[in-house]
Amino acid sequence: MDTDAHRTLSGTAMDHAENPRNMGPLPAFNGHARVTGPCGDTMEVWILVKGGKVEKASFTTDGCGHSQACGSMATSLAQGVSLEEAAVMEQQDILDALGGLSRDHEHCALLAANTLRAACENYVHSTVQGRRKDRPEETKACGTCTDSSCSARTRKEGESDKDFEERQRLENRLCRIKRKIVVLSGKGGVGKSTVAVNLAVALSMDGWTVGLLDADIHGPSVPTMLGLEGRKPESRDGEILPIEIGGLKVMSIGFFLSSQDDAVIWRGPMKMGALKQFLRDAAWGDLDFLIIDSPPGTGDEPLSICQLIGNLDGAVIVTTPQRLAEVDVRKSISFCRHLGVPVLGVVENMSGFVCPRCGEVTTVFRSGAGRRIAEDMGVPFLGSIPMDPGVAEASDEGCPFIHAYAKSATAGIMQEIIRPIAEPSEQERTE
Repeated sequence: MDTDAHRTLSGTAMDHAENPRNMGPLPAFNGHARVTGPCGDTMEVWILVKGGKVEKASFTTDGCGHSQACGSMATSLAQGVSLEEAAVMEQQDILDALGGLSRDHEHCALLAANTLRAACENYVHSTVQGRRKDRPEETKACGTCTDSSCSARTRKEGESDKDFEERQRLENRLCRIKRKIVVLSGKGGVGKSTVAVNLAVALSMDGWTVGLLDADIHGPSVPTMLGLEGRKPESRDGEILPIEIGGLKVMSIGFFLSSQDDAVIWRGPMKMGALKQFLRDAAWGDLDFLIIDSPPGTGDEPLSICQLIGNLDGAVIVTTPQRLAEVDVRKSISFCRHLGVPVLGVVENMSGFVCPRCGEVTTVFRSGAGRRIAEDMGVPFLGSIPMDPGVAEASDEGCPFIHAYAKSATAGIMQEIIRPIAEPSEQERTE
């Protein structure tokens, strides 16, 4: 570690950075996870659970000394405690044990906490799967639940064997995702993808298991916004493995293009087929949330998503203060009502400009359009996000704004907007 890095570490943190504990794969383990954080560092954690307790834990990382310190401390704290305690270890627990880190490196503790949690979840999932194999009578036709009302249990009239099997596989995936939320906009250029990406990252930072599906076939922007350009998903046992970053699972057509300059020239049926494959064949696993970034308008992609999923938990609709966007967003609300999709609320983006020097917000466009639409259409108004230079800077650098500028006023506004979206799941988590 360089001299500047030394100055930012406490004695405890320096000790764990230079003399990391529990480093290297365990020869015997029953829980494992590999997670790449938004900064690009990757961490792997192995755990051996016996009698409900974490008997051993180890890690590796390709990151800096701060990542080593966090991995070392996280695995040290995990050893000897119950699986439940290890699974709920948070970023702040690791930071407190290390005596704190500089703000620029606090994300290393989040990476360690997320990787440890994922390893615990891997152990639980493997154990449950093993029990299911021992007791096959507890599974249903598609092998995921015992819900007698599930549509995947019975064949539809005139449905071929192939179509029935594909529908079961799709339902198999979807029933393991607790909440499915689509982010819509009536027109392009309103910051919809920015809202979708930061919503997904914020939920992941709060400890939820989250997937992000980029449903924009013609203009996929999620890989760029998350710094994932050039990454290629792997396939295993007939499944597509989503790209993981900081515990967030991501899928986009952009991962399958040989060049960013390649144009996707597809008609409706091909786009429908691609979205179906992303939902049916991607190994999403057990998720608390799947956030879907839909392209603007009310055309093929948003319609396909609504029809394929069938029981979306809601839509977040993004607009800007201009009159033109106001007209189009009303159409998005009408679209949701026609398809029976609950509207979780309207977000007004680019509502004023935040001065990068003094923080003062200056009204550039007229404000209040988002609130007025919400009131007129009888849907919730979630809040207004100002134009912040940091948002564009973070997107260009491939780092989510809400992560890179977590303590900024704009990030605070985003968190308040996200709060009511996560509230139903938060109530379930505390019950």
